[in-house]
Amino acid sequence: MEKAALFVDVQNIYYTCKQSYQRHFNYAAFWAQATANRDVVAAFAYAIDKGDSKQQGFQQILRNIGFEVKLKPYIQRSDGSAKGDWDVGITLDAIDYAAKADVLILLSGDGDFDLLLDKARSVYGVSTEVYGVPALTAPSLVKSANRFIAIDDKLLL
Repeated sequence: MEKAALFVDVQNIYYTCKQSYQRHFNYAAFWAQATANRDVVAAFAYAIDKGDSKQQGFQQILRNIGFEVKLKPYIQRSDGSAKGDWDVGITLDAIDYAAKADVLILLSGDGDFDLLLDKARSVYGVSTEVYGVPALTAPSLVKSANRFIAIDDKLLL
């Protein structure tokens, strides 16, 4: 059975699904599709923690599906802007698991991850899949993936 490692950029998926579809992403449907006939060696969901109860409930849903949830605190800057992304953390974890998996599955539209996919494929020979909102996924990320899976009605609530 093919070994799969999943990496979910929660903030990116939340905002791209909201912007394109005005709907929420269906993590249970994603899990069922992405892990079918595969052995899951790792499944991480990376999120920003604002500490509110609704968000904590969502994080528990992710855990119940099978994800390990990794949290970073939400940082509000003095100028009003916010900081909070997991790009480096996702990259480090994905490189760690590239040698242990047959396929890396990334749920994000962030073009910064194109280098990660190129490196994982060239150094470790791992296959890569990206799930993203077509209109808001960087073309460089689509090009870097062995397979791009468009988020559509089947993956939305």
